[in-house]
Amino acid sequence: MSTTAPLRISTGGPSWPPALETIDGPPEHLWLRGRAELLGALRRVAIVGTRSPTPYGEAQAERFGRALAAAGIVVVSGMARGVDQAAHRAAMAAGGDTIAVLGSGVDVPWPDVPLAGEIAERGLLLSEFPPGQGPRPHHFPLRNRVISGLSEAVVVIEAAAASGSLITARWAADQGRAVYALPGRVDHPMSRGTHRLLREGAALIESPEELVGELLGDASRARPAPPRPEGPLLEALVGETLSADELAERLGRELSDVLVELVAHELEGRVVRAPGGLYRLPA
Repeated sequence: MSTTAPLRISTGGPSWPPALETIDGPPEHLWLRGRAELLGALRRVAIVGTRSPTPYGEAQAERFGRALAAAGIVVVSGMARGVDQAAHRAAMAAGGDTIAVLGSGVDVPWPDVPLAGEIAERGLLLSEFPPGQGPRPHHFPLRNRVISGLSEAVVVIEAAAASGSLITARWAADQGRAVYALPGRVDHPMSRGTHRLLREGAALIESPEELVGELLGDASRARPAPPRPEGPLLEALVGETLSADELAERLGRELSDVLVELVAHELEGRVVRAPGGLYRLPA
């Protein structure tokens, strides 16, 4: 890895990525090692997933990383073992660009693998944690909000029911980024997280060409971001699939009142009733 000192940039400065100015709780500083100009790239997409992918999951991470990079889109991920590393490697193998957002200082990357040095030379290592800071468990959920914040879309490839990738997807939804999930085998535990995202309204994606077409197609094909839900009941359903009883408990309201409002929202297309008496926002 290069011995040059990490570069520090601060919010409001000329090198600060505009994408992070729009998120809640942005970091005040970022430390960089590598090609800082990638923060000014027009298109960036995050690819995230499990640290223990199936051969299918690893192959799909490589497939998406390679195709996005070949289309000139910067691939963003967290350099974790498994899906993250597969996406980073595929992007560079295709001659494209990649950004790794770390949960440690950029001079002590975690995990400590040769890939970190390759990204520092050919792409960009980035962290909100200062040089010398080792990894801590609470760093990684924070790191995930930067992964999604830097990206205009997040693709989740294989995730367990409780997964850091789902945290990244939640951050992305809150930040107004598009969330895509790749379906997997219905009997495999590493499909449960992505299938949960699909039930909650993430867009199903089967090929990187679909995403490239949406991002790089003409303006008439671009889909405007949906308006942010207004009202306590709709806000309670952001990123959630809940029963009327659960909504009433969260809102501290009578169940009958909640049911009346749900029916009104459903008739107007603002709420979707899922099997089992559950409610969610439309995709």
